[in-house]
Amino acid sequence: MHEGVMKAWLESSHLGGGNMAYVDELYESYLAEPTSVGDEWREFFAKLPKIEGVELESRHSDIRQQFIDLAKNKHREVIVAPSGGGDGRQVKVLQLINAFRFRGHQHAKLDPLDLWKRQRVRDLELSFHDLGPADFDDEYNVGSFVAGTETMKLGELVAALETTYCGSIGAEYMHIVSTDEKRWIQQRLESVRSTPNYDKATKAGILKGLVAADGLERYLSNKFPGAKRFGLEGGDAMIPMLKAMIHRAGEQGAKDCVIGMAHRGRLNTLVNVLGKNPGKLFDEFAGKYEVVGAGDVKYHMGFSSDFATKGGDVHLALAFNPSHLEIVNPVVIGSVRARLDRRGCTDGSLALPITIHGDSAFAGQGVVAETFNISQTRAFKVGGTIRLVINNQVGFTTSNPEDTRSTEYCTDIAKMVQAPIFHVNGDDPEAVVFVAQLAVDYRNTFKRDVVIDLVCYRRNGHNEADEPNATQPLMYQKIKKHPTPRELYADKLIKAGQFSAEEVQAMVDDYRNALDKGDCVVDEWKAMTEVAVDWTPFLGHDWTATYDASMSVADLVAMGEKAIAIPAEHTLQRQVGKVYEDRALMLKGEKKIDWGFAEILAYAATVGNGSRIRIVGQDSGRGTFFHRHAVLHSQSDASTYTPLEHISESQGPFQVYDSALSEEAVLAFEYGYATAEPRALVIWEGQFGDFANGAQVVIDQFLSSGEQKWGRLCGLTLLLPHGYEGQGPEHSSARLERFLQLCADHNMQVVVPTTPAQVYAMIRRQMVRPMRRPLIVMSPKSLLRHPLATSTLEEIASGQFQNVIGEIDDIKPADVKRVVFCSGKVYFDLLEERRKRNQTNVVIVRVEQLYPFPQDEMTTVLAQYPQVTDFVWCQEEPQNQGAWYCSQHNFWAAIPKGASLSYAGRDASSSPAVGYLSVHNKQQQALVNAALTLG
Repeated sequence: MHEGVMKAWLESSHLGGGNMAYVDELYESYLAEPTSVGDEWREFFAKLPKIEGVELESRHSDIRQQFIDLAKNKHREVIVAPSGGGDGRQVKVLQLINAFRFRGHQHAKLDPLDLWKRQRVRDLELSFHDLGPADFDDEYNVGSFVAGTETMKLGELVAALETTYCGSIGAEYMHIVSTDEKRWIQQRLESVRSTPNYDKATKAGILKGLVAADGLERYLSNKFPGAKRFGLEGGDAMIPMLKAMIHRAGEQGAKDCVIGMAHRGRLNTLVNVLGKNPGKLFDEFAGKYEVVGAGDVKYHMGFSSDFATKGGDVHLALAFNPSHLEIVNPVVIGSVRARLDRRGCTDGSLALPITIHGDSAFAGQGVVAETFNISQTRAFKVGGTIRLVINNQVGFTTSNPEDTRSTEYCTDIAKMVQAPIFHVNGDDPEAVVFVAQLAVDYRNTFKRDVVIDLVCYRRNGHNEADEPNATQPLMYQKIKKHPTPRELYADKLIKAGQFSAEEVQAMVDDYRNALDKGDCVVDEWKAMTEVAVDWTPFLGHDWTATYDASMSVADLVAMGEKAIAIPAEHTLQRQVGKVYEDRALMLKGEKKIDWGFAEILAYAATVGNGSRIRIVGQDSGRGTFFHRHAVLHSQSDASTYTPLEHISESQGPFQVYDSALSEEAVLAFEYGYATAEPRALVIWEGQFGDFANGAQVVIDQFLSSGEQKWGRLCGLTLLLPHGYEGQGPEHSSARLERFLQLCADHNMQVVVPTTPAQVYAMIRRQMVRPMRRPLIVMSPKSLLRHPLATSTLEEIASGQFQNVIGEIDDIKPADVKRVVFCSGKVYFDLLEERRKRNQTNVVIVRVEQLYPFPQDEMTTVLAQYPQVTDFVWCQEEPQNQGAWYCSQHNFWAAIPKGASLSYAGRDASSSPAVGYLSVHNKQQQALVNAALTLG
């Protein structure tokens, strides 16, 4: 057959565009079970190379082309009639099955309120496929629909498809590329028609969960009328759903489960899943509890407990959460990664993250997309997260989908990572539990995220004092008349004769009585017998806690030699090779130690003591400014070698990751990791310090205030390149002033180190000192190679961080007329200019730690100059930025009474820096002159 004629014939045959779904269906059936297709097709498919794991259209193209090639090479007619039906209806039947798999969710009965106005889907109509009731008794090949069933009557098939894909569960999974995953989901849904057959004990457990969910809300409403509780009413099925997930995960070996959620239903989850004593909750409502620190509202608080399952106890942790909704999700996943790393688990099987979202927030908050994007990357993977959306169809007062999102579902964002999405009607609790178990099984099988869209409603307004009828009148008229999920399910069980009304009422009464007594109401609750992480050694310490990070020079050199040892066959790039050659000279004392090597030595000493190091940033392996080179890339085969992984046999893990281009999700992840692992040095490095403003919510709501609000200690370190080198407004300032403004209650450290010895000591102090609070480092750029920013081996070995560094030149104290305070890179500009002038009446004092302010050390330094009354603070940043306004009170407190304190720096500016190098240089020279020139 001529190739052009053949292609034209194929377009009009069953291999034409419209019928390729039929071929694809047959091919998938053949792959699953060769005998499920006719002899002709089996013979044909056997001749084709396997083409799994490719996009559908690509597969179609491959089949068509190979079909052409086979026919042309064999010089014979190819098969023209589909197996199982000569009139073309067989093709249509398989297309119908495909249509339900793709689009059945659009006709599913998902909305308990029946308010959704769903568009007509022609693909799901028999007439669209030239089929009708007259064909119902005809038998057709059903391909892979229901394994082990080769043919079905059309009427039976349609009923099965409707039940499976258009009932209480709407499954979206055909967007997934993986054939194995799609086939797995199809088998799980189609084998039971998406309708589980639970025994009485399981149904009793589901009913008990609904009784608890409903009972707590009613109890709180009666006992504390009008109080904000952000009740779960309408989404009651979440309680049996969560318990089903935890049981399933425990049966499959999970030891930890970390849950993150905003305020909706949080109190219900605390009491009815985690087993918080309801008496304590009632005391909180009544104001009878002790406040530690600043405290937080009750619907932001976290909790931990153990939960008994058939597979063993699962430790539950509900993460503390601010009202910034979705920001807790990467925190939860980071905490899970820490738990997995501690257990040595690489596939995620031992810890399960569950993140609970609101529908509007899930679609609207960018951190959701960021977290999806990092879910399968090396630095952040945890074996998949179960993402549960409590879809109450309204965000605060906005419910019109045209205002809340640009997609059909709030969950469509999950398709970016090909996550399966299971929509489920919240008024069908058995379907809800079925989907919960399915989600855990999928996650544990494929180690990927899975989304559940629990379609429900919100019985009250945004909070219990709100009036929802003002903005959603029709919705709330319907809600007012709508029975609760507990009432609906109980009635169903009573009508089926499985439970009596008396049994149901007994459940209700028993639950209420338990609340009256203030007892724990979770049967699976267990008192924690052991704690995975002991924080006791890090409690009760102040900044003055003593520590010893010193090391002999000999030991430092021996360790340094291991940190620069590279296999001979690992070929380094020329400039990187020069860096390592210089490091060898530094260990011999022939060159002074630079910033990059001091940092490497600090990491070597830390892992050498058995601690874990985790460094994450967009260029952290090499270092944005070509200074670190912790990960070495071979120029011959692109393999990598990390010397810090080979310090000693008993060393701690050293992990450095070049992360995705994200600040918000990544920093939140690292915060979660650090709060779960106090014995790890966890570092997030900004590519430029300015970029931390993309994660400001993490800094504001967690890093700076987590200890005061929730009592959560965290030793996370932020390296934020900062300094004015004329690179413009977005590459100069890490916004030092923002961090200083957040400083209070000794909540974190803000340091601006100026020497390699200081950075070594700063890193070592963060781990060796028995205290865990955030460390904010204004790290340098130009100082990485500045000829004056070097240190000796002896200075490094001392391991002592100097909060204040006094004058280093030989200036007689009696000659001094002015003291200039400064921090960071500007020190070297001042030093070089003063030396150039041969000036001996001005000394320069470096404030290396701006918070907590080192008052005692400053007093000691200034005691040398009792005659000085002229003090200047010099900074590179504009006057309304930097340390001047936030730290000025500390400088005033440090200088003698009656002395003057003036400012030398750039004028106030709405922008962090100018964009022209010539203007920058002029400004820089002017501020240096102002600091050094006496009036």
